[in-house]
Amino acid sequence: MEKDQATQGAVFALGAYTLWGIAPMYFKQLTQVPAYEILTHRVIWSFLLLLALLSMLKLWPRVRAILRQPRYLALLTLSSCIIGLNWLVFIWAVNNNHMLDASLGYYINPLFNIVLAMLFLGERFRPVQWVAVALAASGVVIQLVVFGSLPWVALVLAISFGFYGLIRKKVPVDPVTGLMLETLVLLPLAAIYLFGFAESASSQMSTNTLNTNLWLISAGIVTTAPLLLFAGAAKRLRLSTLGFFQYIGPSLMFLLAVVIYDEPFTQDKVITFALIWLSLVIYSWDGIKQRRRTAISRQSVS
Repeated sequence: MEKDQATQGAVFALGAYTLWGIAPMYFKQLTQVPAYEILTHRVIWSFLLLLALLSMLKLWPRVRAILRQPRYLALLTLSSCIIGLNWLVFIWAVNNNHMLDASLGYYINPLFNIVLAMLFLGERFRPVQWVAVALAASGVVIQLVVFGSLPWVALVLAISFGFYGLIRKKVPVDPVTGLMLETLVLLPLAAIYLFGFAESASSQMSTNTLNTNLWLISAGIVTTAPLLLFAGAAKRLRLSTLGFFQYIGPSLMFLLAVVIYDEPFTQDKVITFALIWLSLVIYSWDGIKQRRRTAISRQSVS
């Protein structure tokens, strides 16, 4: 039974991170739509889809439980603002040919999570982890000092997603309920912007082509499908095992950017990516080594 659970979890994880990795292909279908406008559709259609899922799964008692906790509501309000920023920057990056920077951001994210764990969760760095983080930081510093360019897209994505994950750890809520409440927080702003201020050629769905409207409505599925797969994987796999799947997303983005969309892989990016990849190899090797030590110590105790 455990083997079946692990196999299912691996399939779900593979599906989740693959969908996140190829998500830029979806947003590339909407390059004629401004990033702010795509974000509003992502919020609105995700909220409606999650509302339906909540009803189907009968999760309303969980919603009511969270609504009775002002502290959790405040944290979800903060996390909704952070994930909204993350979505906006990602959409802008993809549709303005900065997909490599987006890929870099999600490569940096696991290393940034180490820093957050030390600062906010009281965890201590192992020496090898210090080396991995220092290498990643040096990659960013070299790009800034030597080439005069700051990978701000990568940094915003890594930092925002890191803080988003940290905040969500503080709220005991399942992914569907949590994301529904987050989109609910963003819903008024999205609706006000789309129906009151947006003035692009695509802002009126009644005048859009059917094809454009279908792509916009699909934003709900693009947002929620990988989340549900990830939730299924998280229930069936150890967190350490799940961590190895997280490199699928940025790797697919990298390949899409270079092979399909012909983004220039310039010298500054070569150096930065090389240092980040090296730091991730060291980080992963240290993680494997640490887990083996833990497993051996447990066996000796038993």
